[in-house]
Amino acid sequence: MLKKIIFILVGSLSFILGTVGIFLPVLPTVPFYLLTAYLWLNSSDRLYSYFTKSKYYQTYIQKMFIEKKASKSSLIKMLLMVFIVLLIPFIIFNSLHVRIILVTVFLAHLIFGYIYFNKNK
Repeated sequence: MLKKIIFILVGSLSFILGTVGIFLPVLPTVPFYLLTAYLWLNSSDRLYSYFTKSKYYQTYIQKMFIEKKASKSSLIKMLLMVFIVLLIPFIIFNSLHVRIILVTVFLAHLIFGYIYFNKNK
């Protein structure tokens, strides 16, 4: 019973953080939503059902990661957010090594994102 309550509370917190992450690019939406789905699946059928039918779950988990479908505008928005998040440390740190790593991470997002979303086409 205590485990169920803890899962519901932590799932609620991760749902809130994931939803805030939609509007703030520094918080990742998808990992928090996946955590929410896992915790609510193991604690409450009603909460899990509510969550999987929500607009946010359908947009950020169902379409993008299960069906591997994303519009060009959502992909551009996602890459723009990744670019902004990686640009901040790129500007702050005056280290060639850090900058090379950040550029490599961004290029990896481009390459693997292209492969991931074009795999079924």
